[in-house]
Amino acid sequence: MVQKYQSPVRVYKQPFELVMAAYERRFPTCPLIPMFVGSDVLDEDQSEDGCMHNVERRCKLDVDAPRLLKRIAGVDYVYFNQKNSLNRQERTLHIESHNETFSNRVIIHELCIYSVHPDNEDWTCFEQTASLDIKSFFGFESTVEKIAMKQYASSIKKGKEIIEYYLKQLEDEGISHVPRWTPGPASPAKPLVPLVRPTELPVTPAISITAPSDSASAPPDALALVCKEGTSPPSSPNEPVAGTPDDKLDADYIKRYLGDLTPLQESCLIRLRGWLQETHKGKIPKDEHILRFLRARDFNMEKAREILCQSLTWRKQHQVDYLLESWSCPQVLHDYYTGGWHHHDKDGRPLYILRLGQMDTKGLVRALGEESLLRHVLSINEEGLRRCEENTKVFGRPISCWTCLVDLEGLNMRHLWRPGVKALLRIIEVVEANYPETLGRLLILRAPRVFPVLWTLVSPFIDENTRKKFLIYAGNDYQGPGGLVDYIDKEIIPDFLGGECMCEVPEGGVVPKSLYRTPEELENDDIRLWTETIYQSASVFKGAPHEVVVEIIDASSVITWDFDVCKGDVVFNIYHSKRAPQQPRKDPQAGHGITSPGGNNVQLIDKSWMLGQDYSMVESPLTCKEGESVQGSHVTRWPGFYILQWRFHSMPACAATNLPRVDDVLATLQVSSHKCKVMYYTEVLGSEDFRTACCDVQSLGSMTSLESSHSGFSQLSANTTTSSQSQSSSMISR
Repeated sequence: MVQKYQSPVRVYKQPFELVMAAYERRFPTCPLIPMFVGSDVLDEDQSEDGCMHNVERRCKLDVDAPRLLKRIAGVDYVYFNQKNSLNRQERTLHIESHNETFSNRVIIHELCIYSVHPDNEDWTCFEQTASLDIKSFFGFESTVEKIAMKQYASSIKKGKEIIEYYLKQLEDEGISHVPRWTPGPASPAKPLVPLVRPTELPVTPAISITAPSDSASAPPDALALVCKEGTSPPSSPNEPVAGTPDDKLDADYIKRYLGDLTPLQESCLIRLRGWLQETHKGKIPKDEHILRFLRARDFNMEKAREILCQSLTWRKQHQVDYLLESWSCPQVLHDYYTGGWHHHDKDGRPLYILRLGQMDTKGLVRALGEESLLRHVLSINEEGLRRCEENTKVFGRPISCWTCLVDLEGLNMRHLWRPGVKALLRIIEVVEANYPETLGRLLILRAPRVFPVLWTLVSPFIDENTRKKFLIYAGNDYQGPGGLVDYIDKEIIPDFLGGECMCEVPEGGVVPKSLYRTPEELENDDIRLWTETIYQSASVFKGAPHEVVVEIIDASSVITWDFDVCKGDVVFNIYHSKRAPQQPRKDPQAGHGITSPGGNNVQLIDKSWMLGQDYSMVESPLTCKEGESVQGSHVTRWPGFYILQWRFHSMPACAATNLPRVDDVLATLQVSSHKCKVMYYTEVLGSEDFRTACCDVQSLGSMTSLESSHSGFSQLSANTTTSSQSQSSSMISR
């Protein structure tokens, strides 16, 4: 498996030339990098005007690896080749390095860039990308990978410190300014000429960079690539990097708003964020939210991406992003739901108090139903996310979770009413799946004897990492050492727990039976809330596509769509026919395994129809991968019937043989029973509405998803790019 690393943008608040002078001091040897034994210049050339300076080096590293492993490998040192390209006019340094030792067994590649900050020409930016691919290593592949990742992470962390050390050294020597390169009177285009470097000649600030700092310190068989602080390279080696644009994360921003992350954790965040930018344009969750899902899966990017995509689809389907504005809390919850926000704990986390023992769970379920209670709990979690953001600004440090205090005084067997426990388990399941790592600490006070029974029922549904955050106190133990005062300031301990602070959390009580609703009313209300969405779900099987028909009267209408690929890969097509398709025919397979409301499989195109005669394709097929979100539009050219089709995507076999490739087989196995799932919404806009929406969007500076006064697309913000088809004009965004 290939291990990849992507750094955030690290900013030095010094000019590029001064940073380069500090960088040069790390060579030919650097006492701060004990692993870097030495280096030899293999090739060096410079343009006559001094603008371009290229250096190729062979770096010698003493990798910190077990002696037994070194003896088995038959080497004491590891060698890297490194190429530095300095452009004084563009003020960029490009560094590329790869391992020479064991290059047939291990492939290590690193690209780094120093460049000028795009918003401040007196600051310098640094990024780097790296990859490690261990093909084979005498049966020690896993060990070598762990050693490599560990040493590379430590070298990255130390890289900035080394540059800052030499910047301080320059300052102590009275060097606070290095003049910029300026072109001479001669022609700016000067050929590169070889340089002869004296072996012991010290490098001065006026001379360009020779070798990468950390690159020489990085281990070979590991991800310890060469540069300590390189930057992500541009597509072309001579293309300058744009410092810290809006779509990149700054290292200082990460530390201020997200917390202290290891280099590899930063890399996971940046790479997952980048993947979301490519596949969910305009609907990227906040960095704090992405980070929560990574933490929930111990920074396993593939696992985090899977559960995050599922959660994003869930939020979109049920319009959770608008819950705080749209949810109107029923009066019965105001009166009898014994929970509310109350200041913050000693760590600055928002504090939520729930007097579960005083809550009439049976009465609330009978009066409201399971779905209304779930909506209310979701609104509490959304409010918690908002309060975390506020507290991060107030306290000046990252706060990404909250503390919950649960008072169980009054808990008895009536709280174990089966429908009530069922509703509780459902709420826990939804919250665990969509709000991971939002609970910083759970304080359970005055737990009665019946609590172990309740705990036995609910604990299997709670993540193990979450259970570790539970602190349980029986009786009045919370008043002693290690109790509430360790986590909450004495001044804000609620009065009902022996404190002096008045708490506005309702005291609850028994819900009057006059507020109870019949089972039929509750069921209808639950169905309404569960299916209250503009999106529909559909299953797509191999040989059984899902199709939706749109009848167009006005030839200049615009068909808009928005869909998420929840499972498997699909191909999206749009067809036109003058004939009305057959009555919807549901595939018999579609009756199995559908969990989403409205999930179905409808086929409209008759098998006797011939493409090109009975119907025609008006858009090029679009292959969509699992987890992608797609929005777009099609300007109709003719009246008639337009059919939107999602069909199962089969991986093509290798062209040279009839046998499938291994990757194709593995991809097929990932889609159980050859089944895919999509969640979609379609709408037809008049040409005038379409133009108005486009004008409104363009006035904001970018093309976003189409809007109308009734359109569900007003909830979207995906960027779209225009593509002209032979018979249509369309916009598709992924």
